[in-house]
Amino acid sequence: MSGGAPRGARFPDGFLWGAATSAYQIEGSPLADGAGPSIWHRFSHTPGRTAAGAGADVACDHYRRWREDVALMASLELTAYRFSVSWSRVLPEGRGRVNDKGLDFYARLVDALLARGIAPNITLYHWDLPAALDDRGGWLNPDIAQWFADYARVLFERLGDRVPMWATLNEPWVISHDGYVSGCNAPGHVNLWEAPRVARNLLRAHGSAVRAFRASGARGRIGVVVNLEPKDAASDAPEDLAAAARADVYFNRQYMDPLFLGRWPEGLAALFGDAWPADADEGLDLACEPLDWLGVNYYTRKVVRHDPAAWPDGARPVRVEGVPHMETGWEVHPAGFERCLRWVHERVGTLPVYVTENGGAFADPPSPVDGRVDDPQRVHCLREHLRAARRAIEAGLDLRGYFAWSLMDNLEWSSGFRLRFGLVHVDYATLRRTPKASALWYREVIRSNGASLEDPPPEPGG
Repeated sequence: MSGGAPRGARFPDGFLWGAATSAYQIEGSPLADGAGPSIWHRFSHTPGRTAAGAGADVACDHYRRWREDVALMASLELTAYRFSVSWSRVLPEGRGRVNDKGLDFYARLVDALLARGIAPNITLYHWDLPAALDDRGGWLNPDIAQWFADYARVLFERLGDRVPMWATLNEPWVISHDGYVSGCNAPGHVNLWEAPRVARNLLRAHGSAVRAFRASGARGRIGVVVNLEPKDAASDAPEDLAAAARADVYFNRQYMDPLFLGRWPEGLAALFGDAWPADADEGLDLACEPLDWLGVNYYTRKVVRHDPAAWPDGARPVRVEGVPHMETGWEVHPAGFERCLRWVHERVGTLPVYVTENGGAFADPPSPVDGRVDDPQRVHCLREHLRAARRAIEAGLDLRGYFAWSLMDNLEWSSGFRLRFGLVHVDYATLRRTPKASALWYREVIRSNGASLEDPPPEPGG
């Protein structure tokens, strides 16, 4: 089904309408109240690692302004909020001693969300490993599966009676590739030999945390969040088709196959070649612990051509001209989103799915004009992706929620503060929050449970 829905068509009853953030990107005060440094704190304080030397010492100051931010979410009528916990804020050394002040911060946030009728969706790990654990090998150390489970258990015991949704990891592919292959993210390694070991330990840690959750008696549901994107060949040439297939194995199936089939995808070992470890299957049975839900992050598709110099999958992305692009250079491609969700449905069957991130960075006005920030490109992007999501539901996908990325402009990792994904504009000099036109448009979508998607988008300044 590729046509539009009837006017007034709504999403399923009980559909969650949310927005998402992550701890390091918005909280600021990374060492406050007894917290320990993370790999991102260390990375961003290393000269040359981030754009303009940007770091999260202040970020959006959410650690101190969380009450204001919860009130802002309520004003937008969000029904859910996805956020992550800083591991080193709770366990400054990564294991052992619990920092009660850090844990109390998240307990207060959860209680405030619940008081406003906003369902908390906690991600245990969104890339900010405690530096103390990185000093012990980090994701390269097989012991990290137990370290992660122990950390997760602390949160389950404190918050498991009132948090309805948990995710173990956010985007394991990014953790492995950007942190250990390209080196553009913390800890900044460039070593293909490390990547498959990191992948295996991420999957083992995920499974260990799921088991800890089941044993804890927590009342919510647990899942994992993967980032997915279709890989299309730039031509019908056999070498380009093969490149697209390799890119799919490396990006999409490297984690989806172990999570749902209990094995590595065919072709992954050949892709890594001599870097593939002999013990790659050891402990992989942990990866396919039964899940309560799957989170999907989608931003774009990639068109690729064969290029042996493109490390490690031999697939070079090419820019598609004549179509909209984000400030990141990513193509705005809602049709790929529908394809992605249909593929997920084929893989997971009746398992509930949530879109845990979707959105875009566009050239927003640098500051509000008459108290307003018009962002028509973002409105169009969100609108078309939500319409694609609804078509996937009509095709049978059990999609139960959507979280826009991001609630507010924030630190975009090594890109610094230049890229703005937020529904809410943040003035980094004053930290003043201003809902953009997209935020007000999204509120109408929430109020109508999606029916307003068939209305014409708002005119700038209207």
